[in-house]
Amino acid sequence: MRTLLAAILLLVTIVMIYSGVAEGDQGMKKQLERSGDATSSYIRNMSP
Repeated sequence: MRTLLAAILLLVTIVMIYSGVAEGDQGMKKQLERSGDATSSYIRNMSP
């Protein structure tokens, strides 16, 4: 049972690391663009 649990935990960890590495700069760039768009939209809505 412990072996199965350790294997599942290792698999999940590998998948999380791979997805983080595969996303890389492009994913970070998209996230920054989205947050910038949300901030500018909020500021525009505040302005009369």
